Amino acid sequence: MFDSVLIANRGEIALRVQRACRALGLRTVAVFSEADRDLPHVALADVALCIGPASATRSYLDQAAILFAAKASGAGAVHPGYGFLSENAAFAERVEAAGLVFIGPRPDSIRLMGDKIGAKRAMRDAGVPCVPGGDDALTGELDEARVAAAAIGYPVILKAAGGGGGRGMRVVAADGKLADALAVTTEEARRAFGDGRVYVEKFLAHPRHVEIQVIADAHGNAVWLGSRDCSLQRRHQKVVEEAPAPGLAADLVDAIGQACVEACQRIGYRGVGTFEFLVEDGAFHFIEMNTRLQVEHPVTEMTAGLDLVQLQLRVAMGERLPIAQEDVVSRGHAIECRINAEDPTSFAPSPGLIAAWSAPGGPGIRIDTHASAGYRMPAHYDSLLAKLIVHGDSRADALARLRVALDEMRVGGIATNLALHRRILRDDGFVAGGVDIHHLERLMAAR
Repeated sequence: MFDSVLIANRGEIALRVQRACRALGLRTVAVFSEADRDLPHVALADVALCIGPASATRSYLDQAAILFAAKASGAGAVHPGYGFLSENAAFAERVEAAGLVFIGPRPDSIRLMGDKIGAKRAMRDAGVPCVPGGDDALTGELDEARVAAAAIGYPVILKAAGGGGGRGMRVVAADGKLADALAVTTEEARRAFGDGRVYVEKFLAHPRHVEIQVIADAHGNAVWLGSRDCSLQRRHQKVVEEAPAPGLAADLVDAIGQACVEACQRIGYRGVGTFEFLVEDGAFHFIEMNTRLQVEHPVTEMTAGLDLVQLQLRVAMGERLPIAQEDVVSRGHAIECRINAEDPTSFAPSPGLIAAWSAPGGPGIRIDTHASAGYRMPAHYDSLLAKLIVHGDSRADALARLRVALDEMRVGGIATNLALHRRILRDDGFVAGGVDIHHLERLMAAR
């Protein structure tokens, strides 16, 4: 049990976690960099401590500074949010060694699922379908890679075992391209992740990106809370997400969801998590599990009628899940747009002062943000400015509300991707539903 939570993050997710803590009567501790001194969650916290300069490596990624702040403030638990240290098994271990509660999975679960090869092997053992390919890392020998690729069949994709965020991946169309791709991917993996291991899988040409949200407690109970479609991506970065994933057979999704629950129970998973799949020709293929709260969790909250952050906190306190699988019902449809501070053409970050801010409202409209007029968007962090979430009785209703909300939203003084979202809402393919992960880049290229 704990009565105070240190929030080891910033921006909209720090404010989101803080609201959930306050609703449960928990004391909150904010840590912030010098660039984030004026953020809303800092002003609202019971205790706020500066942990370093603007650079993330000297503040939000400084494990010693965060742990010192937890000790100095009397915090009993640490919530990592997403990004930064949220999937760092070593940090979770240090939190627990300090006698604090890490609000997330156990360190061994984070470590297992953070290793893409180990995760794939564990999912196969649990009966979760995976992308065709081996369960072992390549040794780096070209002949071995050729044998593995030929057995799968070209095109294949090389992936970093410790990768993420769209880095450490190369598509190889034919044997003649394999040698260079293997060398480049191995070196990129070593430099980016400190782990040069690479594995090979079948490259799926036109898949959708579909997720299954789960939550499990420390008593062996687990449920899945519905599906999400996150196929609208640019350079492997999600732009629009929705729940439930449209156009998939309900019995197929149910079977995959139950397989994910069984996988959680098999590995002793605790907390929220997301299983990510590529879906092509009606078949699901596991690619990875995110052992944290997702940026897109609000669309699941809107359709399931649950507060995922409060559930996280209650599970971390040792409580049993207050819901069983038969209690989970998906109601209506929800869509989230990531509003980023970035140039609409080059997509380069656009830091600066927000001179004007007008947020939409009305039934079924939700804005998760830390920004407002007068806020200076820093250049040191992710460009996410706000999440615009809408909910309707049907996908058509949600799309109609989203069009109105996007027309109403105004951000002045800096560049944003609002124009891109408005364009997506005019695209016949997206409106029909079920587009693949390359659809957005084709749409942008057509411009």
